Amino acid sequence: MNRHMRPGVWGVLATPFSGSTFDVDENGVAQLVEHADAAGVAGLTVLGVFGEAARLSWAERRLVLETVLDSTDLPLVVGCTSLATAPVIDEARMAVELVGDRLAGVMVQANSADVATLDAHLRAVHEASGADVVVQDYPVVSGVHVSSAMLGDLVARSPHVTAVKAEAPPTPVAVAELTARCDVPVFGGLGGINLLDELACGAAGAMTGFSFPEALVATVEAWDPSEPGKAREQLLPYLPLITFEQQVGIALAVRKECLRRRGLIAESAVRPPARSLPDSMRPLLEAHVAAAAAATDPNGGE
Repeated sequence: MNRHMRPGVWGVLATPFSGSTFDVDENGVAQLVEHADAAGVAGLTVLGVFGEAARLSWAERRLVLETVLDSTDLPLVVGCTSLATAPVIDEARMAVELVGDRLAGVMVQANSADVATLDAHLRAVHEASGADVVVQDYPVVSGVHVSSAMLGDLVARSPHVTAVKAEAPPTPVAVAELTARCDVPVFGGLGGINLLDELACGAAGAMTGFSFPEALVATVEAWDPSEPGKAREQLLPYLPLITFEQQVGIALAVRKECLRRRGLIAESAVRPPARSLPDSMRPLLEAHVAAAAAATDPNGGE
């Protein structure tokens, strides 16, 4: 296992934009990194699905990575957006070039339910780039449905795989199956919506984004199988907002507006063709953010 791949919360970064041309907001990237670092995350996941990496140019991806590297000393997992091997290799090579020995792994989506095809894909990425691999099982995005048993057995015999991000619902079932079959860390995702049950099923933490990352960190740090109530107390005040953020189709727009309201980014725009936040949801969002802020600080501030 990669020495950087430790249990805990790996915060997934959003990519803030500015203006009508949706330029990458470097200051916003730096602020998000600094906040996550201060919240106590184990590392950061950059250029993931919620980082809108698929909508960034190659130069913008480099800019985001360079900004993150200049803003923290934390280890990084770098996302690869394609399902095909050749472009994933290019993305992985860029990650190795820029991140160097701070790279905990490149996050590669499970691209086939056929074990031989997936095995060849993961092996080729590692051999061509030298990077360890974090396998992301995220069928909502990839469209690929992989058996957790097959994936767990494949990971168990693949020394180049350093972790699994389990986002195939029901995720607690997937985490239980994976942790029974392989000995690398298995992380939950999906904004932390099933975090308590994932921890109970053996998850090493969460590799996900949420507008209050400190809540996820506090929950994972409080986790004790003999006293699960401690972690539950940490997460319960935030679950309404976590659920609100995970609305299909507008989840990214919701989270970015939450981050803007917290003062962590200046603008909450998402790049087309992503859906913007409907005006009808703004009053509800405001109430949820206020309640979560009150849970963080009884006086209502952060």
